[in-house]
Amino acid sequence: MKVLVFNCGSSTLKFQLVEVSPLGAAGPKTRSLARGLVDRIGENATCSFARGGGEPHREPVAIDDHEQAVEEVLGWLARGWDGAQMELDAVGHRVVHGGDRFRTSVLIDDEVVAALDELSALAPLHNPACVSAIRAARETLGASMPMVAAFDTSFHHTVPDHAATYAIPYELVLRHKIRRYGFHGLAHRYLALRYAELTQRPEDEVDIITLHLGNGCSATAIRGGRSVETSMGFTPLEGLVMGTRSGDLDPAIIGFLSRKERLSVAEVEALLNERSGLLGVSGRSKDMRELLQRAPSDARSRLAVEIFCHRARKYVGAYLAVLGGANALIFSGGIGENSPEVRAQICAGMDWCGLRLDPELNQSRIGTEGLISPATAKLPAYVIPVDEERVIALETERLVVESR
Repeated sequence: MKVLVFNCGSSTLKFQLVEVSPLGAAGPKTRSLARGLVDRIGENATCSFARGGGEPHREPVAIDDHEQAVEEVLGWLARGWDGAQMELDAVGHRVVHGGDRFRTSVLIDDEVVAALDELSALAPLHNPACVSAIRAARETLGASMPMVAAFDTSFHHTVPDHAATYAIPYELVLRHKIRRYGFHGLAHRYLALRYAELTQRPEDEVDIITLHLGNGCSATAIRGGRSVETSMGFTPLEGLVMGTRSGDLDPAIIGFLSRKERLSVAEVEALLNERSGLLGVSGRSKDMRELLQRAPSDARSRLAVEIFCHRARKYVGAYLAVLGGANALIFSGGIGENSPEVRAQICAGMDWCGLRLDPELNQSRIGTEGLISPATAKLPAYVIPVDEERVIALETERLVVESR
């Protein structure tokens, strides 16, 4: 089955054509046929695309919104790249927030689209773009093309109530459906799947801690292949320090800043989402690479890096307690995959739990998959680049086959 996957960001559209073929008891096998990215939608947009593992071709495009981006991608498929037309059997869409309603991936129909519209208030930067992409794909390809919505929040619906419920008046929890939804679920789900493949163990025997570190950051404790605790909460603002987001903080700070700085609640929320994190502490940049370069001579850049690593280390320790020990620690995301310095700082002083890095392996592991600990480490660490589109393709294939 050829599955076209759309992965919408607030101003981007990643896409990948994935061939999913059955592989008996071992499960389905996937192969990437083509992939690409429409970047800076609405402002000097560009598109890059590549067939298989080939070099990407880049070109400027006039695209104002996600609907136009989807139409362009489908047009390229219809015309064919390099003179070879590509057919597809189904379409999978990443949707950031499924709320309390969507606990698993679902086949898309009119009722699902209407429900996703209602959920846009929970993820105003991302869900509207996802819904626009879905509408454009349905309009262009027609009702006969099966489509699936895969949710970033679904993987975390296995988090138990005692970990997902906030200690506020319970009637408010029920009335407003407030809970720890968690995010980056497709990424964490992929890490569990890929770790099981790498170590040749059943997925239900995977007990790992995953650190997905990029501009947005999250940690997840996975027991038996299922999420049992995660750092992001009701929104993606909670948890680890991020590029521009504060992560955890005393809730009273919101009221304090509102009074002292004469800010509305919305303005404080914007400050915590857009002007905090690495950018807020350093006063210079949200880019970890730049901060690491400045850290030796700039105290605030150094402090930002130290806070970032300390918070991540604290979550690793907490999740070891939640799991009662783990098979491995997994790093992913732009920082996790490409910054040996950050990985080393996070793992420093963790010998007590068997977590040690091999300095040479760690230093050489840049954007590639593999072990970064000594072979004898009791708690080994790995780098695993994330492929969310593969998870979405597998979910799409499963639901389409089950619906026949």
